[in-house]
Amino acid sequence: MSQGPTLNACLEKMPLIAILRGISPAEAIPVTDLLFEEGFTIVEVPMNSPQPLDSIGQIAKAYGSRMLVGAGTVLSAEVVKAVAAAGGRLIVAPHFDPEVVTAAKAAGLYCTPGVQTPSEAFAALKCGADGLKIFPAEACPPVVIKAIRAVLPKDVKVVPVGGISEKNMADYWKVNANGFGIGSNLYKSGKSLDDIRAAAKALVATAKQFMAA
Repeated sequence: MSQGPTLNACLEKMPLIAILRGISPAEAIPVTDLLFEEGFTIVEVPMNSPQPLDSIGQIAKAYGSRMLVGAGTVLSAEVVKAVAAAGGRLIVAPHFDPEVVTAAKAAGLYCTPGVQTPSEAFAALKCGADGLKIFPAEACPPVVIKAIRAVLPKDVKVVPVGGISEKNMADYWKVNANGFGIGSNLYKSGKSLDDIRAAAKALVATAKQFMAA
């Protein structure tokens, strides 16, 4: 596995995770090029995209020393091993599965499973999770995140995902969210590079504003 920036360092530099669901290997580098140029530090290719391991491999080879590159929608320990072999260093899941977290940590990868409740959150952390993906964020408004955050260890990274845009990021940031997974508001299949760049610029500008506040 190639060495690159840590999860914490990436989130502290720019707390946005690009979720490239549906991306093809042909788009992987052009899209990542512009995301890197705009300031993104973490790229996630969901496993239900076309040939996801090819895309992850390409991005990891080109950007693995400068960005944290990994896979989303990881549902099994076997997929964790395949992602590691492709050069990915981050495993993201929509749910908490102890086998996925354990396999990720055994492979030396970062892992942020999806949780919604304190019970799931503490079970995931006990398994070795590096951060917690709060998913879907639509079902966990900032007031809920604030309550969960209050009982978690202060150094645990909390990342709302689902329905996140420049309109609601600041509200989550105020209750001590540490990052945001951005999907269709940034990238979706068929979206032009110009439109992706415009979305990336708007998201980064918003993040810089609330980070500086």
